[in-house]
Amino acid sequence: MSALGELGGDAWFALGDRDLAVHVERTRRLRAGETLTAIMADMARKLKVAAAILPMTDDPVRTVVHTRDGPLPFQEYFVRHRCQPVTTGVSFTGAAEARPNPALLDALAGPGLAAIVICPSNPYLSVDPILAVPGIRPALRSAGVPVIAVSPIIGAQAVKGPTAKIMAELGVERNSAAIAAHYHGLIDGMVIDSADAADAGNIGLAVEVSQTLMKSMDDRRRLAQTVLAFAKRFAGDARLARTREACSA
Repeated sequence: MSALGELGGDAWFALGDRDLAVHVERTRRLRAGETLTAIMADMARKLKVAAAILPMTDDPVRTVVHTRDGPLPFQEYFVRHRCQPVTTGVSFTGAAEARPNPALLDALAGPGLAAIVICPSNPYLSVDPILAVPGIRPALRSAGVPVIAVSPIIGAQAVKGPTAKIMAELGVERNSAAIAAHYHGLIDGMVIDSADAADAGNIGLAVEVSQTLMKSMDDRRRLAQTVLAFAKRFAGDARLARTREACSA
């Protein structure tokens, strides 16, 4: 990217070689007519990623961050402007026309599925684009397994990224209860950090209190085990159906 800048090109989208290689190769193959699903599966195999990576759709969906300065494509908001513009909303161009990935729907309906975990990513920029594709939210709700969210908020702050900033700018309280409300009707329980244990009674769902800050591989494994154990407590529980029916009413 530095060489591009020296040649007078637009180099604000600063990426390392590995990131840039993925973007360039993915774009080339998409233009050649391959699906995003096929490209991701092939790249995962070549990079020795064992987990199946399934895009939400093979159709184009673009995140637009609306700010006081006007709408910005996500990459420009996040990288070029370093999340500094004041956010007034987020929309997803193409989402309404997109078709859900059939492989993803099959995975959500698979007999071996034990739980669905919404990781502690930014709800507005990372999770909402997925939920905006028609058919995905209903597929999550009808999967018949616990849907557990891990709160991205610890002590009114996000560990990384602009989640807390966006919440404040949208007039949303910066706590796990607000995250639970954002996922209203979709999740059955939430895992929150031990620093926010006092908020557990305000969430309105089953709550597991744990250390959610992940600084090491051991932290990641421990949190994953905690989430799965929490989800297992819902297995076969009639409260799942009652909770979702109540949320849909």
